[in-house]
Amino acid sequence: MLVLTRKKGERVMIGDDIVVTIIDVRGDGVRIGFDAPRGVSIQRAEVLAAVSAANTAAAKAPASDGELLLGMLGSGSAVAPGAAAPAPSTPTADSAAPSPAAAERRATPSAPPVPSAPTD
Repeated sequence: MLVLTRKKGERVMIGDDIVVTIIDVRGDGVRIGFDAPRGVSIQRAEVLAAVSAANTAAAKAPASDGELLLGMLGSGSAVAPGAAAPAPSTPTADSAAPSPAAAERRATPSAPPVPSAPTD
């Protein structure tokens, strides 16, 4: 590990295309700016560790937890683990969504009648 002492406004180059700039020093905190190409991922280590831990926990969760969640989202009520989710309801003619053409006709205001030219 390379350890450097830098002051506010000073920079460190990493390779030819990454620049680390010391933006500000306040108490025991240091603000650092990174200038890197878009393809270079810059992540905070503690955030990466938290996301990794959450992904690992989610991968270990039993499948019944996912089914329970889907049941809650789909029908508004929980489905017991191992039980089949209720079949989706079939829309009736009254509740069916209008066709796109019908919706467009309702959304388009009708034009006022055009007055005819006066005749002499």
